[in-house]
Amino acid sequence: NLSENEYDFTDIEVEEDDTKQSNNEIINRTIRTRIHSQIFREELVEKTLKKIDWHDYKLIARENARTGLGEGGSGVEPSSQDRNNPEFERLYRVNGFNAFISNKISLDSSIKDIRHPDCKKRLYLAELPTVSIIIPVHEEHLTTLIRSIHSILNRTPAKLLEEIILVDDNSNKDELKKALDVHISNLTKTRVIRLHKRQGLIRARLAGARKAKGDILIFFDSHIEVNINWLPPLIEPIALNYKTSVCPFIDIIKWENFAYIAQDEGARGAFDWNMYYKRLPLLSTHAENPSEPFDNPVMAGGLFAISKKWFWELGGYDEGLEIWGGEQYEISFKIWQCGGRLVNAPCSRVGHIYREFNPHGGFIFNNYISKNHKRVAAVWMDEYAEYIYKRDTHMKNLNPGNIQKQLELRKKLECKSFKWFMENVAYDLVQYYPPVALPPYAEGEIRSMATPLCIDSKYAKEHSTFGLNRCLRDHRDLSGEQQFELTWRQDIRPHGRELCFDVPKQDKRAPIVLFTCHGNS
Repeated sequence: NLSENEYDFTDIEVEEDDTKQSNNEIINRTIRTRIHSQIFREELVEKTLKKIDWHDYKLIARENARTGLGEGGSGVEPSSQDRNNPEFERLYRVNGFNAFISNKISLDSSIKDIRHPDCKKRLYLAELPTVSIIIPVHEEHLTTLIRSIHSILNRTPAKLLEEIILVDDNSNKDELKKALDVHISNLTKTRVIRLHKRQGLIRARLAGARKAKGDILIFFDSHIEVNINWLPPLIEPIALNYKTSVCPFIDIIKWENFAYIAQDEGARGAFDWNMYYKRLPLLSTHAENPSEPFDNPVMAGGLFAISKKWFWELGGYDEGLEIWGGEQYEISFKIWQCGGRLVNAPCSRVGHIYREFNPHGGFIFNNYISKNHKRVAAVWMDEYAEYIYKRDTHMKNLNPGNIQKQLELRKKLECKSFKWFMENVAYDLVQYYPPVALPPYAEGEIRSMATPLCIDSKYAKEHSTFGLNRCLRDHRDLSGEQQFELTWRQDIRPHGRELCFDVPKQDKRAPIVLFTCHGNS
């Protein structure tokens, strides 16, 4: 008994009495789409399933005509004068990216359309649900945040955008108070919710979701820029089946100069048994249809869309999860095991700044990330959790808190086992990340045959270069990191670490650096 302006996202079975057919045969047909919750008629089916071109060609022309610093996602290289400005270094230290350059780029700057050519020809449903975009904010740089908002307002069909909700997670920066309020007072469909105590990413998202009015919830970080025609391909799969959740392709906005570049042409999300997020190669079927959404076992977590109805049926995020970490596994496992589907949409592209470092520190909680992982493992991973505990013996005895509510939810929704997930969704994960670690081919020091020197990575951080040093076995008074493994994946890494020898670019003279191991040699 919903009004004609309300919608239901359930799967509706339509029965029609076709008197022209013998014996008044009942034609049953399941139609998965966003439809009026009234008596469904055939002419409405045709109207609802109509597809259109959602591109805003006037906007595209205006953006292509723009000139200036950073336009077209070209980025801005800092000048020597910039680098000598005291604000240059201060803003970098405060934000973990080059905020000084952010201040030089227009808030309405254009970016390069790097979608696959097939995406530019695709049509999408004419009738699509409305969206609420939820953006937690904590100590974000003002121009970077506002550029995120402007990119959404500029490149999103107005009829589909219900609202942008900023959730200020108790920021201390003055610019995120009055200056932010003044700016958004001149914008449409944008509002701020302020939390008076730091809650962390997970609970900030929940606070925004509770206030959302749109049919679909889209969770974004506060340092993004959406690309051309990003929204229709992101939400059409949800319009067709409300239990489908969708992730965009995530591009890179370089922290050094704000250049917008492709990360790659996609991957499937996964995890290893240390609970690190990993990426699996695409299947061959994607190459045949590069603009089609494809199944994704695990989301990266920062950017995704989900029906508001489905999100709350799944219980939202587990409120026992602290701050951030593990929430992407929890929501991904719930979606798949409880009857939904998670896909990546190649034609929906969103740029994201990956900070060089986290400038905000974090909460000093009792190892909250391990606790979060323990909650997820205990509720959703069944016997497979033991593989996690074998790698982190501390986690096995860690108290995850009260998980009774989550276990009851799993039972109520009749969710499938984690064995089902591993066999039907993440079926090739064990090929790349076996539960029982295989022994390395070789381990020990890497010694020069020409000189009495050894490779020494000196416990360096990711992206660091390293070189040769006197061998520790010959000089017991020295310190360093000279024990390495040649793993079964054919990569070389310091013993006990998830950093591997890698090169930052395809160049014979490129330096060797430490980089997060990715399993591709």
